[in-house]
Amino acid sequence: MQDLEISNKKILVGLSGGIDSSNVASILLNDGYEVVGAYMKLHSVSPEYHKNNISNVDKVAKYLGIEYHVIDLEDDFNSNVYSYFVDSYINGITPNPCVVCNKTIKFGKLYEFAKSIGIDYLATGHYVKSDGKYIYQATDKSKDQSYFLAQINQDILPYIIFALGDKYKENIKKSIPQDSPMAKIAQNKESSEICFVQDTYLEVLKDFTDINRAGKVLDNSGNEVGTHKGYMHYTIGKRRGFDVPLAQTPRYVTSINPKDNTIVVGEKSSLKINYIKAINLNMFDELENFECSVKVRYRSYAQSAKVHIKDAQATIILKELVYGVALGQYVVFYDKDRVIGSGEIISAKYKESIF
Repeated sequence: MQDLEISNKKILVGLSGGIDSSNVASILLNDGYEVVGAYMKLHSVSPEYHKNNISNVDKVAKYLGIEYHVIDLEDDFNSNVYSYFVDSYINGITPNPCVVCNKTIKFGKLYEFAKSIGIDYLATGHYVKSDGKYIYQATDKSKDQSYFLAQINQDILPYIIFALGDKYKENIKKSIPQDSPMAKIAQNKESSEICFVQDTYLEVLKDFTDINRAGKVLDNSGNEVGTHKGYMHYTIGKRRGFDVPLAQTPRYVTSINPKDNTIVVGEKSSLKINYIKAINLNMFDELENFECSVKVRYRSYAQSAKVHIKDAQATIILKELVYGVALGQYVVFYDKDRVIGSGEIISAKYKESIF
């Protein structure tokens, strides 16, 4: 955790009702900070979701002896995250709502709320490190969330504390007092899905558009080879849910064309990628031509790459092939464990011998 000189030691902690943010509040309280909690109501998909979470927040706050606020940010969330999520799928790309939420809501609107009540510093339950200028991968690589925070504004980093960056999740659980409400919360199943998606993303989309409009499946040459049940049912790399009667080997979705409601499928080799373009760049250093390692999805391994930035667009050439890169996802640039920037993927293809 970065060593911040906070004159009044007052800090707002974003409390989700989960074990990580609850522990952050406890850790900072023990470190001598004056902690104030804040729970964000971001959507109304499930009233029980908020009821249960706020109940946990209330129990933890009473146990720790801190006050907390419940903030209604649903309008902001709808305009910045929810609409983006729906529009992305309608346009045939795969969104990453957690990246956008962190940028605009958790480290945007939540920080604005902190300032509005006279608090200059914010803490969250993310597993990352920061020195006030850069974001670094967490010590616990299995929990590292630097990928999801690579789009946040660098100017806010001097005012953020990440108390879990140097800790292991299992050690945190072992250190919880057994008579505390955190002990019970720690037994709950961890949420790893998008907070406003209860079952599948299709359940969200069907309230806004017709997701079941059947269409044609094409091969890489544009020939019709089968049928599908609606392009929004598919993401890049999916190999089931469409009908290609004459295929002798597995077929994978390689592209999605919303305008004519078609999907293109090919063999696994058709998914290989080594050339990417990205926009909406968020760079922590002013760089134009550089080598680094990159992640093209949260759970992917970092790959060596060359990056060229011109006119606010990045061209990324990968040393090794990756498979099934989806447009709309984010590519994150790393210098060892330090995040140096990120961007939204708008093009992904294969080119011969370019590294």
